[in-house]
Amino acid sequence: MAVFVWRKSDAHCEQKAETSEEGDIGICHVNDVVERKKESRATTDTASDASLSVITTFKGPAELFPDDCQNTSEENKMAKGKIAVIMTALCLATFLAALDMVRLTRRLYELQLVDEPLIKGSVRRLLPLSYPQYLGHFARLRQIIPATPIWGKVSDIFGRKPVLLAANVVFLIGSLLCAISINIRMLIGGRCVQGVGGGGLLALVNISIGDLFSMRSRGVYFGIIGMVWAVAGAVGPVVGGIMTQFVTWRWCFYINLPVDGIAFVIIFFFFEVHTPKTPLFAGLRAIDWLGSLTIVGGTVMFLLGLEYGGVWLPWASVPVVCLIAFGIGTLGLFLLIQWKLAYYPIIPLWLFSSRSTVAAYGMIFAQGFVYTGGSYFLPLYFQVVLGATPLQSGIYLFPFVISVALVAAISGYLIRKTGLFLPPIWAGMATLVLGVGLYIDLPAHTSWARIITYQLVAGIGVGPNFQAPLIALQSHLRPTDSATATATAGFVRNMANSVSVVLGGVIFQNQTRANIRSLGSILSPETADMLQGRSGSASTDFVKTLPNKEKIPVLNAYNQSLRVMWIFYTSMAAIGLCVSLLIRRQNLDIEHEITKTGLEIQERERQERLRREKMKPKRKRTTDKEGLEN
Repeated sequence: MAVFVWRKSDAHCEQKAETSEEGDIGICHVNDVVERKKESRATTDTASDASLSVITTFKGPAELFPDDCQNTSEENKMAKGKIAVIMTALCLATFLAALDMVRLTRRLYELQLVDEPLIKGSVRRLLPLSYPQYLGHFARLRQIIPATPIWGKVSDIFGRKPVLLAANVVFLIGSLLCAISINIRMLIGGRCVQGVGGGGLLALVNISIGDLFSMRSRGVYFGIIGMVWAVAGAVGPVVGGIMTQFVTWRWCFYINLPVDGIAFVIIFFFFEVHTPKTPLFAGLRAIDWLGSLTIVGGTVMFLLGLEYGGVWLPWASVPVVCLIAFGIGTLGLFLLIQWKLAYYPIIPLWLFSSRSTVAAYGMIFAQGFVYTGGSYFLPLYFQVVLGATPLQSGIYLFPFVISVALVAAISGYLIRKTGLFLPPIWAGMATLVLGVGLYIDLPAHTSWARIITYQLVAGIGVGPNFQAPLIALQSHLRPTDSATATATAGFVRNMANSVSVVLGGVIFQNQTRANIRSLGSILSPETADMLQGRSGSASTDFVKTLPNKEKIPVLNAYNQSLRVMWIFYTSMAAIGLCVSLLIRRQNLDIEHEITKTGLEIQERERQERLRREKMKPKRKRTTDKEGLEN
């Protein structure tokens, strides 16, 4: 009997042959029960080039070939209830990490830390900056610490479950340190610890989904995570404001302890993936410590230089030039280490060896860049131009958030249903260009029709590209590279988030100063100096005190500055759309190869890659020799 097992990957099938004397039967493996017609040709030891016509009804693969079901998607093995429990834990972890980013970044001034004498004194001793600038700066610094790719590689060595649990513990410790802070140094240290743990949670959630579900099914679950991100972005400022107003700012950190504790317990008891027994010291020796040091140091120096330049210090000042130059140099050293020295690189350079993977990373950067710009500067528009409170500005973002959440879920379902990820990417980026472009038309007065409509359009553009670029990236790589590629994607997105806020802020500040200077005939020199020397958010209360003849021109000047900034973000969205056209189509399998981790697997992959690299020059020399002979 000649048996053919067709594993569905759109129109492509794999063959597996056995022989018998009874006849020819085709078995199509599509979930459990499928009916299909197939014509094929097979060659056996006794008969060659025999035409086979297969028309049959098929039973589940587990009944016919139990040994072939070892790589079946974990989704088929787990009960729906267990999937729901695990996804609940992953969503809780994502929600807390994302909520922590947006809640504290936008709300530190309203948390009234500056009312506490110990913290106020510490701030004055450390830096002569305004309190909101100082605290907001270190909140962003804690987010940009590039721990994400390091967590991914560590999970390849020690396994997903123990590393995911460790990230939860680090996040909990950081939250506790922040909640019980007695001075600004303790708060900053706690925020850094919390950021390292939060970066691990965000990376490992996406990696874990890749371990649990087939390529085609991942869209649904990535879409759910996208919904969580969107909801966290909206409710973060609102929750922070409510806690500050009715309880205390410390509850912004205390609330993480029981909620993330629930996620920890669920992951501990229900999250079942392959976990190697890697010896502790052997695993620690395998980590690329030199690469870890250079990527952290280089990234922080570079982004600090961008943060200081043009806002707190002149661009030509020695600290700014040194930070940017040494940051770029250190990142260049990191790439050299990954290329030549690292046995198990944190960010392997072969991830960028194909056009599609480079384009996918470019897409992730562009989408994260524009999404962060909208999420960060729309509240600035609401507060500075429209005079809304921080709590109101969070509520005003609901149209954007609702559209992002719904479209993220719908696009994930469509990817699973059709097996196509390029249409959502292209449609999303085109709509994003339109939506952000419409922001340029936002007026200096309240126009609810435009505010709601423009946010809905932009949200529809953002939603599909929370998960589709990641699926595109994973589909073009080997399963063993999936975790590293996913963690690198998280790092790229985090870099985009940080650079977006810095560059958008620089454009807004510079344009605002130019516009305020042009109002010299209306504003007094003292008023102009006050407006030019403050950030937009810090000027809100001051602008409200101005008489109408001065207030209206100032608000128009701020709005004009935001329009220039929106043009910049529209251009970035257009670049992302162009980059997305370079991604090639790839079929998404419904079959899932179980991902194995551990030091032994990493070493085997390294040896295999070295073997392939050694073979490449030989093939090239042979070809050149043949060409000369001909």
